[in-house]
Amino acid sequence: MNGHGRSGGRPTLEEVAARAGVGRGTVSRVINGSSKVSEHTKAAVEAAVAELGYVPNRAARALAANRTDAIALVIPEPEARFFAEPYFSDVVRGVGATLAETDVQLVLTLAGNDRERRRLAQYLSGHRVDGVLLVSVHAGDPLPELLAELGIPAVISGRRSAAEPLPYVDSDNLAGAAEAVRHLLGRGRRAIATITGPLDVYGAQCRLDGYRQALAAAGHPVDEELVAVGDFTEDGGRRAMRELLARRPALDAVFAASDVMAAGARRELRAAGRRIPQDVALIGFDDSVVARHMDPPLTSVRQPIEEMGRTMARVLLEHIAEHRGAPGKPGWNAVVLPTELVVRESS
Repeated sequence: MNGHGRSGGRPTLEEVAARAGVGRGTVSRVINGSSKVSEHTKAAVEAAVAELGYVPNRAARALAANRTDAIALVIPEPEARFFAEPYFSDVVRGVGATLAETDVQLVLTLAGNDRERRRLAQYLSGHRVDGVLLVSVHAGDPLPELLAELGIPAVISGRRSAAEPLPYVDSDNLAGAAEAVRHLLGRGRRAIATITGPLDVYGAQCRLDGYRQALAAAGHPVDEELVAVGDFTEDGGRRAMRELLARRPALDAVFAASDVMAAGARRELRAAGRRIPQDVALIGFDDSVVARHMDPPLTSVRQPIEEMGRTMARVLLEHIAEHRGAPGKPGWNAVVLPTELVVRESS
């Protein structure tokens, strides 16, 4: 064995995979003692390891022993959004509450740009964690597929689509949005606008669908001029509200797909001289601390965010145990938690 890769340094997992003619994930499974590899493939990988002198790092050897006693909570969002939106801290609190009852350590990782994603991919490829919790994943994000390739158990918060293959924990976004719109209709509002989240997020799509379905069920055709796309930020809510007022100055209600965007909408409504709720009723989503401290206090759709975090952690721990072949209850694949409309003075 030569002990050196093509670059002259220590051989890498990718070089072993290339020499054996298999994928990186297959090499990981062989190194980690997985039974889900054919004898022919196992022999090819072991020959490549011997020829190159590949030595797994300490973290990979720990996984070969079937545990690292750590899981990663991965949030593929910019740092600014993580610290600005209470949703994320509530998820972290819930995950931490479940893990506090175990010996498992939590590794929090933000991956909001390409450099952070590349660093995360390298970290995960080293098998330094037993499993991964993914929060706020957008359509087309490669992280779930990377985890599947590496054979790392994962649970996602919020589906990427109706056909989400990963185990997931979600809230009933569609029902929550529909309840908010029915409430506004019941208060006599008729020109009801919505500020959506980014529509490459499935939860944002569901909230828009709930808005549309509630209007249609009440016999109100959906006016697309009353739909503006936001980005779950306060500035995004303000820009969307300005856009809506320019299109339909006589609107009398707004359903924003997050409390943070509702806070931005409120600022813009006040700048335009509109009173809340006398002129325009306002509803948010999440029932975060933002809702409770707004003036007037914000009506909001409560999703049980901490409970979502606790449930995600429990589901992942079950899947990790199942992955190790431990006896006991298999991990659940889908959990959808109910929402509730909390009515306050803004509507």
